[in-house]
Amino acid sequence: MVKVIGLIELIDQSAFEQYRSQVSQTVELYQGSIKNRGSVTELFWNELGCAPFSAYVELEFPAAQDAHMWANSPEYQSLVPIRSKAMKLTLFNIQI
Repeated sequence: MVKVIGLIELIDQSAFEQYRSQVSQTVELYQGSIKNRGSVTELFWNELGCAPFSAYVELEFPAAQDAHMWANSPEYQSLVPIRSKAMKLTLFNIQI
């Protein structure tokens, strides 16, 4: 199992709602699911100097290959222009 974590800094709420209404369908096409999303309420340390972020998302896929295929899929890539208008995003996977 692989989790994909996104650190999000919202830029445009309207574009975000448009993106959010479509992204889960693309995740499901690649056997994934959105497990959690929410607001960051307190940052304890930032020793890596990450850019500001105010929200997060946690996705889950059966395997790293599924996550990789989703991230590079034509279905998800078609949402990138909306995503770019909506937010700044850092997205990475972790093996559990």
